[in-house]
Amino acid sequence: MNSQKDQLLEYLSPLREQLLNHPLYQEINELETLHLFMEHHVFAVWDFMSLLKKLQLELTCTTIPWIPKGEPKTRRLINEIVFGEESDVDANGNTSSHYEMYISAMRSAGASTNSVELFVRSLQEGMTWREASEVAQVPYDANRFISFTMNSIESGKLHEVAASFALGREDLIPGMFTGIVRDLNQNQQLEPMLYYLERHIELDGDEHGDLAWEMLFELCGNDKLKWAEAKQAAANSLLERIQLWDGILKLSRKQKEALELTD
Repeated sequence: MNSQKDQLLEYLSPLREQLLNHPLYQEINELETLHLFMEHHVFAVWDFMSLLKKLQLELTCTTIPWIPKGEPKTRRLINEIVFGEESDVDANGNTSSHYEMYISAMRSAGASTNSVELFVRSLQEGMTWREASEVAQVPYDANRFISFTMNSIESGKLHEVAASFALGREDLIPGMFTGIVRDLNQNQQLEPMLYYLERHIELDGDEHGDLAWEMLFELCGNDKLKWAEAKQAAANSLLERIQLWDGILKLSRKQKEALELTD
């Protein structure tokens, strides 16, 4: 088990370092930049839940009548992660999914939730994610990111989805968000955002990251082909996250240049 993990981490190390040391984190030092970041990143928060639900649908029984499905250990792993992500507790002690927690943090910080809320309403009305994305005018870089995720969900193999989840999302969230927390200015307006970030660091660093790894090991076993496919899926997921960060960084710099010209 440790050998496979070490090999995967070594292969992914350059991409992980590029992501963990991305210049975007240093850029998020003003409220306007934070707004831009949140208005893009919220779509990654949303599609993370879709990635998680794909795993739950495939690894546990979600139909009636209930029947045992999959390995009991894997069922427990995915259900524990779903519980933490979909039914957590916010800063005020209220039950909340992490997506809803993020929306509240956006409102408190003054970021616009118009696009993502229209996107979700469109889904609730029965549109496909592609139709909803067009109606809501999802920002280009965010749309590219969720398109990659949703296409992976629709056409990828389950161990590839799990690899993207474990190595491209859950496993890296603590490191990425630590940088953002460090650079944010402390004020009451941003407390919900800081709580969200710190909650992710707490859960994903101490619990969900390890659970996601265990799930991946359960799905790949000793199958060399599955591990090779998982490795590539994880790399693709990291590349997509880097591209999302690159896109936000480019927009942020353009936004700051425009503000300087008007001063």
